Amino acid sequence: MDGKIRSNIHIGALVDIVLKKDQPTGKRTRGHVRRILTNSPTHPHGIKVMLEEGNQVGRVQEILEDV
Repeated sequence: MDGKIRSNIHIGALVDIVLKKDQPTGKRTRGHVRRILTNSPTHPHGIKVMLEEGNQVGRVQEILEDV
């Protein structure tokens, strides 16, 4: 599912994100959503979230498993 639409993302969902440091390479990090940080309904680069694993912050590229 697309990570550019805020309403698609829920707390606890399994997602792939791109961390700020990985933006040039596009390397993805997988984890569960702890917090949704973007307030707008959509974002062209993906909704920014914080993961439960290590409090990592990045933009959602893909939603793998919803709750």
